[in-house]
Amino acid sequence: MPRVRLDDRAIVSISGKDAEDLLQGLITTDLDALAPDEARPGALLTPQGKILFEFLISRDGDGLRLETASDQAEALLKRMTMYKLRSAVELSIRTSDAVTVIFDEAEPTGAYRDHRFEKAGVALFRAYGEATGDTAGAEDLERLRIAAGIANAGADYAVQDAFPHDVLLDKNGGLSFKKGCYVGQEVVSRMQHRSTPRRRVVIVSADAALPPTGTTITANDKAIGALGTVQGKSALAIVRIDKAGEAMANGIPLLAGDVPVTMVLPEWTGLTFPTSTDEASA
Repeated sequence: MPRVRLDDRAIVSISGKDAEDLLQGLITTDLDALAPDEARPGALLTPQGKILFEFLISRDGDGLRLETASDQAEALLKRMTMYKLRSAVELSIRTSDAVTVIFDEAEPTGAYRDHRFEKAGVALFRAYGEATGDTAGAEDLERLRIAAGIANAGADYAVQDAFPHDVLLDKNGGLSFKKGCYVGQEVVSRMQHRSTPRRRVVIVSADAALPPTGTTITANDKAIGALGTVQGKSALAIVRIDKAGEAMANGIPLLAGDVPVTMVLPEWTGLTFPTSTDEASA
């Protein structure tokens, strides 16, 4: 049972009788759909609909936990504290809980199904606390993440620079269009109903080693995106899929720096590259 301990992750704990109601009115995830044994993606947005914080949310007894990047935990706690006002909610950062990712076909006891990977057909679980099993390398997890088309903030995009649709939250259970209002909801709902998402996560491949993260991807000398996580000849990127589709339909090479690349949309999303002025699938 291979496992990878993630030292760059932290837990923000939210408890109290008003905890679920508070979060339901703030974040993109629909907590009514959150099962006791799963971790779902989610985000707290700016009023303009861009991702301010991203996290994985799971149930923790009578409370909830937000697993986020270690360097974002304090800021997320501060923002949640600002929103709680007089609500009966207790907030804290739990420094004692290690975050461990486990690869297995059978669910480990006490672990949580990572809903993002489950949507991609991959059995991957998250444990909070010490976990047993053979240690795998972080590169194994990155390889799996790239193949599944799952983007992480920081590695693949900058917070406050991406909409939830850009990073596939509308496809992986992290963005609700059925629950009531939350911060930024009006903007993302408008994007959904007008079918206007243009930037999406793609899986990039090349015959040679790819240049580093941040390298611009071009079509006909025009920027259409940038590389995110890079591992050898494979990478993730967020690109304008309308521009990429038009280039591919017309035989125009796609380049990451000066390296020719091919790209595919993650199969589990059901998305396709537009080949004309048609709306992107959403």
